Amino acid sequence: MDLKRLGTAGGETLKALARGTALLCVAVLGQMVAAVMLLAATLSFGLGLVFLFPPAVRLTRATTRLERRLAREWSGVKIEEPYQPAPLPPVPQADGWYRDGRNLYKTPRIPAFNRRLKWMTTDPATWRDFAYLLIGFWSGGLLAGAPALFVLFGLGGGMVRFTEVGTAYVEWGNWHSGLLWAGLALITAPWVAPWGVRMHGQIANSLLAPTEKARLARRVDHLARTRGEVVDSQAAELRRIERDLHDGAQARLVAIGMTIGAAEQLVDSDPNAAKALLTKAREASVTALHELRQVVRGIHPPVLAERGLGDAVRALALDSPLRTHVTVDLPGRPPVPVESAAYFAISELLANAVRHGDATEAWIDISQRGGNLRISVTDDGQGGADPARGTGLSGIERRIAAFDGVLALNSPPGGPTTAVVELPLGTVPVPVPTWRSVTIAVGWTLCWLPLFPQGLVPMVFKILDVREKSWFLALHLPEPFQWPVIAGMIVLGGSLFTAAAVLTAQQKRAEEGACG
Repeated sequence: MDLKRLGTAGGETLKALARGTALLCVAVLGQMVAAVMLLAATLSFGLGLVFLFPPAVRLTRATTRLERRLAREWSGVKIEEPYQPAPLPPVPQADGWYRDGRNLYKTPRIPAFNRRLKWMTTDPATWRDFAYLLIGFWSGGLLAGAPALFVLFGLGGGMVRFTEVGTAYVEWGNWHSGLLWAGLALITAPWVAPWGVRMHGQIANSLLAPTEKARLARRVDHLARTRGEVVDSQAAELRRIERDLHDGAQARLVAIGMTIGAAEQLVDSDPNAAKALLTKAREASVTALHELRQVVRGIHPPVLAERGLGDAVRALALDSPLRTHVTVDLPGRPPVPVESAAYFAISELLANAVRHGDATEAWIDISQRGGNLRISVTDDGQGGADPARGTGLSGIERRIAAFDGVLALNSPPGGPTTAVVELPLGTVPVPVPTWRSVTIAVGWTLCWLPLFPQGLVPMVFKILDVREKSWFLALHLPEPFQWPVIAGMIVLGGSLFTAAAVLTAQQKRAEEGACG
């Protein structure tokens, strides 16, 4: 068991070292991309070669997207894209020409290029990406790749020595120092290597995450898109209700009135016929009442208002021709609008399973995951459901889009079909104060520098009485000042790390509290 555990730990360490090396290589790539971006910006705004700027921005964004993906997959840090919404394509005027400011163009090529150029240059995320690529190698890249660099540097037997101020040379063959470097790196790698990869994700998050202004712009764009869909959906719903009332209950009520009028005329001359007409009117009134209840249930079911989502879905399952199994695990009632949207989404999914899937059995699971209401509906039908081919699933998407909800569908040919709906329960984004963001970014970016190469490593050198001074600041000072400087560096690095870790944890708890 111990050998197995040791082998697992060794595999994780090697994986972390490989990931750190890869992140360092990506940081080197980022330096080259930053140089390309700097050259393109200089030529574009200095010499007017503006056609070079958009490709450079696209290359920069592709590189930072790679950084975000690696941070999500290797560090568990999900970083949203911070870019403002892309401009809409130019629309021709009534005469077919395209206007851009005071100029008119026959084709949309130049107006579209001007819009995209303005979008890229005025988006703060463009320059934040550029700044990250410039400093990413010196912060996150070196931090993640330092363990592997120390091992390679130690095995190579090279040490950098400062002989004079501003000059240095590499002395090869100093195998004592090289082995010491390699040994220290290998001993600390199980802790330092995974930590470096995680810190890279935190640094990337502090510099590449969207600002509040960018989040607001994306939110406004999303609301502008969904507003039209919601308005169209509500208009269609009103037309459906009007049609149901006009063709169903209203027609029956008119017929009831005519039947009662005929009975009034026959009550004296033919009482039996009048009684028969009144019986028909009573039966028609029962049918009209049932249709009115159906219309009311289509607007907002009474059981949903009185008993909540769980009991409403159970009642819906009893009316369904499918053998339906319902599981509900909710700590409380969701907000009324979210509850209504969830109910009608489940109703539509069950109706689709009956009409199009030829299903005989369905399973409904309703639960709360963090700040989201999660609904899973599975049926044993023939599958092949596609939102692009029908109005039912697209109607669900339009309805839940008003709540920032998402619909995930897995329906292979032959079945089964599984639809998962997630609806936010009124989450409120937690604003991050500027001082907190700056402190977190500075802490994660710089804490490793005084803590390791200027603190812990010189301390080990002092304890082992290694005469190699290398580029360690404390070892170049007079003897009485060396230990105080080493201790001060360790305290400084530890303080930066602690401040960044505490503030990050507080922010995460605040966000989780807002979601919960």
